[in-house]
Amino acid sequence: MNVIKKSFVIGICLLSFTGIAVAKDLKQRNLAQEEENRTLVINFYNNFFNKHQVTEATKTLAEDYKQHNPYVANGRTPAITYFEGFFKQNPQSSATIVRSSVEGDIVWLHVHSKINNDDLGKAVVDIFRVKDGKIVEHWDVIQNVPEQAENNNTMF
Repeated sequence: MNVIKKSFVIGICLLSFTGIAVAKDLKQRNLAQEEENRTLVINFYNNFFNKHQVTEATKTLAEDYKQHNPYVANGRTPAITYFEGFFKQNPQSSATIVRSSVEGDIVWLHVHSKINNDDLGKAVVDIFRVKDGKIVEHWDVIQNVPEQAENNNTMF
């Protein structure tokens, strides 16, 4: 067999093995559980940040909820207390989920967060870890929406 044919056969074999590995990895993922996690986070987010139903957190956040935002303390009760104050000061605040993604126990939300209707807002990526039907951990990355951008792309 010449070198080109050998390379082609080897390439096909490698692609086949890679495809088998990817298919096996997808089978091992529990897609139904992932969707449950995504739905749990989205429902919590809409009820908590848009309807300002702080009691939603008592049902959804684990008591030992771990917070990576440096302005909010760890634990369910500190999170509730922080946002009760925030919602009192900002009764028109909203957080529109633009897109979401899930992999295993991690759920990502890309959000347009606003204090009121006149606010340009912030682009937020919220990352949640879910365990046993509860949100147990949270990270976020927050960026102000500028008045003018150097391109015509939006942040959403």
